Amino acid sequence: MKYVTTIADREFAIEIVDERHIIVDDKLYEVDFESVEDQPVFSLLVDGKSYEAFVYQTDDGWQVLLRGSLHPVIVEDEREKRLRASMGGGPAEQGEFHLKAPMPGLVVAVPVHEGQQVEKGDVLVILESMKMQNELKSPNPGKVLRLRVKPGDSVEQKETLLSVG
Repeated sequence: MKYVTTIADREFAIEIVDERHIIVDDKLYEVDFESVEDQPVFSLLVDGKSYEAFVYQTDDGWQVLLRGSLHPVIVEDEREKRLRASMGGGPAEQGEFHLKAPMPGLVVAVPVHEGQQVEKGDVLVILESMKMQNELKSPNPGKVLRLRVKPGDSVEQKETLLSVG
């Protein structure tokens, strides 16, 4: 099966060859992807290199927390992508965005304030979870409309931290 995966603004052509092999943009990789203790934490081995990722589904696609950075991900099969393109659809980059906690944790810092203009990629919240500090970044430019957390707050997975519009 072939898929088109969009991470931030970059598209990747992915083909699943078998249980242990995928092709990403014409390059073959040996992979092992396993859930850790029935949690949304996954162990990923790619050509012998080990990674740990926190993965959860949202209304707009997926959120992947990998190596301390949160990545919005859209996965479509080729047919869905062609259909959406023919209908003029695309990933929405306008409107209000609600930053949600990808996992339970402690808010370490909120380097923005209400009314502040932010650019795509600006750090909005630093969340500590599983002994790692994770920078949660803005997927779009806009203005911070509402802060719902402050440093020291404990948050649950999928809890809204702030809104950007």
